[in-house]
Amino acid sequence: MEIQVTFRYPISRISLPLDFSTSLGRTACCMSRRGGVIYASSLHSNPKILKLNRKSPYGRVISPYDEKNDDDDSESEDFSDDEFSDLEEFNEEPISRKIPISDHDTIKGNSQRKPRGGRSSSITGILKNTQSSDVKRINNIQPKNSAQTYYTEDAVGRGKGSIGKNMFRNLKEELDLDEKWFPFVEYLSTFGLKESDFVSIYERHMPCFQINVISAQERLEFLLKVGVKVRDIRKILNRQPQILEYTVENNLKPHVAFLSSIGIPDSRIGQIIASAPSLFSYSIELSLKPTIKYLVEEVGIKGNYIGKVVQLSPQILVQRIDNSWTSRLYFLSKDLGAPRESIVKMVTKHPQLLHYSIEDGIQPRINFLRSIGMQNPEIVKVLTSLTQVLSLSLEANLKPKYLYLVNDLRNEVQSLTKYPMYLSLSLEQRIRPRHRFLVSLKKAPKGPFPLSWFVPTDESFCQQWAGTSVEKYLAFRQTMLLSNFAKKYERK
Repeated sequence: MEIQVTFRYPISRISLPLDFSTSLGRTACCMSRRGGVIYASSLHSNPKILKLNRKSPYGRVISPYDEKNDDDDSESEDFSDDEFSDLEEFNEEPISRKIPISDHDTIKGNSQRKPRGGRSSSITGILKNTQSSDVKRINNIQPKNSAQTYYTEDAVGRGKGSIGKNMFRNLKEELDLDEKWFPFVEYLSTFGLKESDFVSIYERHMPCFQINVISAQERLEFLLKVGVKVRDIRKILNRQPQILEYTVENNLKPHVAFLSSIGIPDSRIGQIIASAPSLFSYSIELSLKPTIKYLVEEVGIKGNYIGKVVQLSPQILVQRIDNSWTSRLYFLSKDLGAPRESIVKMVTKHPQLLHYSIEDGIQPRINFLRSIGMQNPEIVKVLTSLTQVLSLSLEANLKPKYLYLVNDLRNEVQSLTKYPMYLSLSLEQRIRPRHRFLVSLKKAPKGPFPLSWFVPTDESFCQQWAGTSVEKYLAFRQTMLLSNFAKKYERK
């Protein structure tokens, strides 16, 4: 019997601390009927005061923080092989430092530290004038007119996941839903929401069920028009159901215009919203703009890089950064002797650094680099060039690559200061296959293997050093991967 195995190695992206919103003292409660008994549960949106052991009607513990549904894996975007290393999570507990806002809230004060003087003009050129072409273009975006019916052509196309009467009957029994909420629930089900999603949304923020279905459609259709993907609506509603309460003109449009004003391209706005949907709950003037101002005037990020920084880490808009910046600046300066300008470069290239735990993430990786013989100046050089090293797994990435570097490639650890990218490449998909391929062709150098040979594309590698076709190399790599897979399977 012949068995064919197909390998897919999707890009692994670092998981940043999930954003969450706070509430200005607003609490509510919802009633649910379970087994003939009425229960009351809190709907306060501040996760710090929610009970950590609350359970849904299905017996699962409900986290007060954003969760990733297991089902999302099947809906995730398809990526091609990238031959880069997996990233590891070691984030600190997310801390929100923003001022929540709704369409009807009156807000005073600001939680950010006052910026130092002498650089106040640097923020002026970052935020575009509110009458700019970007803002006018966004203001011209109009959701479909749904005054007569909420069943648009798009909704009908998504109707494969439409909720049935039986499911609504179950929800009504479990959550004491009103019959008049059926159109609202049915519309949301066109985005793939399941019964458990509605239970979670109800327990997180029951008032959103009372929203008119026409208003809900207007708001979600606007999000789709600015680039949010249909499959991300479910995730957004699970994480931030309050978004259904925000009007297009008074909240959604101004916040999207703000994103454009700091240099976020149209093609990325939908991804920013999906990653940090709670940004709509924060005041532009009292929270979001002060954050940008702080990044420029306190951290020292250049204004023309702000858009790129936010794209790399959208959560930076909805989490407290003043304390995280000062603590990491102090640690890296004191522990490594890193100059301020080098630390600023690290944050600019990899803003996720602001979210990493010093004790569990940064310190152990610095200690590892020291243990293999690197001095502080060399570590600073590596981290400034490739800050992502701080996100790589010690056991699965850094240690195996170091051992392969000195044992198989017969290279010195100091070579990493010149080619730190070696640490970000996949050992199984790029480093080992290219080295072994040249060894099989008897074209590998006798001395230390040059790390620069791992950097170019497969085509350039085959043309410059292997002297063979890329098809031959890929076939060799596939055979090698299959062999490694078989060995691992036999051990299990």
